[in-house]
Amino acid sequence: MKRSTERILTTHTGSLPRPATLNPLIFAREKGDPVDEAEFAAAVRRAVYDVVRAQIDAGIDIVNDGEQGKPSYATYVQNRLAGFDGPLTVPAAISDPDFPEYFARMAKQRPPDEILYRRPCTGPISYKNVAELQQELDDFRAALEGVAPEDTFLSAASPGIVSLFIPNQYYPTHEAYLFALADALKTEYDAIVAAGFVLQVDCPDLALSRPNYFRNLTLEEFRAKIATHVEALNHATRDIPPDRMRMHVCWGNYEGPHTRDVPFRDIVDIVLRARPSGISFEAANPRHAHEWKLWQDVKLPDGKVLIPGVLDSTTNFVEHPELVAERLIRFAELVGRENVIAGTDCGFSTGAGTPRIDPRITWTKFRAMAEGAALASQALW
Repeated sequence: MKRSTERILTTHTGSLPRPATLNPLIFAREKGDPVDEAEFAAAVRRAVYDVVRAQIDAGIDIVNDGEQGKPSYATYVQNRLAGFDGPLTVPAAISDPDFPEYFARMAKQRPPDEILYRRPCTGPISYKNVAELQQELDDFRAALEGVAPEDTFLSAASPGIVSLFIPNQYYPTHEAYLFALADALKTEYDAIVAAGFVLQVDCPDLALSRPNYFRNLTLEEFRAKIATHVEALNHATRDIPPDRMRMHVCWGNYEGPHTRDVPFRDIVDIVLRARPSGISFEAANPRHAHEWKLWQDVKLPDGKVLIPGVLDSTTNFVEHPELVAERLIRFAELVGRENVIAGTDCGFSTGAGTPRIDPRITWTKFRAMAEGAALASQALW
């Protein structure tokens, strides 16, 4: 994994806007409707090619495939793992007992033809669809021909987030389900690194699960729960060098109050136990932007790299480059400039469908990040 040895590098969290022509194909496949697979494969390959170049044009140094062919950053595993053969179910909407009216209004904004269904786990889990994984690797490799980014990465769901998003109707305990997922997903993790890409493991379960899944636990009970999630992640990545991995932690990529979010300070020690060297996390939105201060007290372990979000992925405001620079300089002064890479709070299209952020604004925000990273580099070098 590249470090900011000569200037502050830029990257993002993974998911990027998909072309309008691709989304209907994704939703049809998820519902089990007939889809011309050759047409779908060609559309994904074109989208990956285009999104790689768009990232480079916007000043992104460490690029990925934008997760173009995936229905979402987590539920795609239903198509790759055996055991998910339950009936299609509609996922529960995000809720908050403090603001029920707001979340009810949010739930109505999703078009009915853009539902990403879940298929519960009803049998033993194993990795079955290696062909789809290989196609993802091949598409990204082909899109990189003729360009030379500083580095590359591909995203994969963590065992923990899958265990929360997709119901378990087979394994006797949450822990048994979690480690079965870890054993199966190891195939994907190893393949991404073997292909020459940095692995990003998406671990929002370590934070968003507090208000959404484990709200009735005490803080210590919650910490014990997510510590088990980290154990499963470390088990699944045991054969990968830490410096070939990064992880993403977030509190849920949605505009909302977030008043029940667990403070980063309460979980940072558990996050740091995870094997990946890079840690991507929210640091730009109004609920978590202040938490840069915790690094005044928390020592960054040797070998770790921070990828703080300097762009809010839930608002169409475009951050000023000088604000981006300020945020980066704060982190660099606390943990060392070589240990900071500019990132985003979360993805800009974590699921297929109508994005909350206008796609053109996404790329404008990225240009602002690149300009801000250049300003920070001038000040730091």
